[in-house]
Amino acid sequence: MDNHDKLTMTKSSGNVFKDLGYTNADEHLLKAKFAVVINNIIKEKNLTQTEAANILGIDQPKVSKLVRGILSGFSIDKLIVFLISLNQDIEVNVKPHKNKRMNNFDSHFSLHYIPGAAG
Repeated sequence: MDNHDKLTMTKSSGNVFKDLGYTNADEHLLKAKFAVVINNIIKEKNLTQTEAANILGIDQPKVSKLVRGILSGFSIDKLIVFLISLNQDIEVNVKPHKNKRMNNFDSHFSLHYIPGAAG
């Protein structure tokens, strides 16, 4: 490898959408986290896309988009409704952040999925 082939690395901000220059990067990250959880539940329940569509109240092509991470047609509110439709309990806890200034959105938000916890 000569000097022309040197690799450079850039440290991530922790949000790939921000790193790629997306507007509303924090919203994109939050939606992606919810979509991952929804997709995990669909897999765990061994649902077909058609079965998932019936449960979620949408058509199968929209489930396909959700599974593939195409989230532009889904609001955060709608993704939360999907979780409820999949019989999931959702808890929101608000508390002061340990760091007084905001470093990045992801350091202020966490989403934890506990498989099978609700029985």
